[in-house]
Amino acid sequence: MAPIRLAILEADTPVPQANEKYKGYLGIFTHLFRRAVDPEPLESILTITGHDIVAFPSTAYPDLDSIDAVLITGSKYNSFDNDDWILSLVEFTRKALIHPRVKVIGVCFGHQIVARAMGCLVQRSDKGWEVSVTETTLTDKGKQIFGNHQSLKIQQMHRDQVYGIPAGAQLLASTEKCPNHGFLVPNRVITIQGHPEFTSEIMNEILVLRHGTGLFTDEVYESGVQRNGDHHDGVDVTKVFIQFLQGEFDEDEDPAQK
Repeated sequence: MAPIRLAILEADTPVPQANEKYKGYLGIFTHLFRRAVDPEPLESILTITGHDIVAFPSTAYPDLDSIDAVLITGSKYNSFDNDDWILSLVEFTRKALIHPRVKVIGVCFGHQIVARAMGCLVQRSDKGWEVSVTETTLTDKGKQIFGNHQSLKIQQMHRDQVYGIPAGAQLLASTEKCPNHGFLVPNRVITIQGHPEFTSEIMNEILVLRHGTGLFTDEVYESGVQRNGDHHDGVDVTKVFIQFLQGEFDEDEDPAQK
């Protein structure tokens, strides 16, 4: 079987030290997928390309007929804004969603962009930030998809959220602050609000930078630092992404079940 052609739509540049180490979100996600398929060689499973789509007008978008899937990354930008490049991303996502073959993965900002493209409201939450390793409660569908997990611990970095569930989608996880932490449309879409790609090193750099600028209060910062050393399930989430890309969730029951 030929490797799956996955296009990473890079919606931001990582924080400086992470960017220097990994050379963009392409490098960060490549590192993550490599860990998820170990000991198999990544190149036998995925062919990954990176596409910086923040510039407008962007010529970086892949040809949908030449790929098998897209992954939309996280970003510091607001997914509900109407900047030209964000509107272009929403429109491209809509095209990907109706393509007869291409599958879509959304991560954090990407999760919100996919939901927006599917007609959901995305806004700033009045419940504040979720940061660092956070436990999410899985729905019955989430427990089925994520195997032996009863809950997922995953790195978080957001204060915006999706309100509601897209038509035809099945909710996978939630927290008290954020009811929609990811959803699945069999054979089409899987999303997650968290950051499976963030290592504790990347998270620490973000926490320090945002605390230093005053964006994070002492309470948010100190809580985030304390939990940053906890185990998180980012690699397990990524294994599920690969299963999704390989078609393991193509056949499913009634989308109304959660």
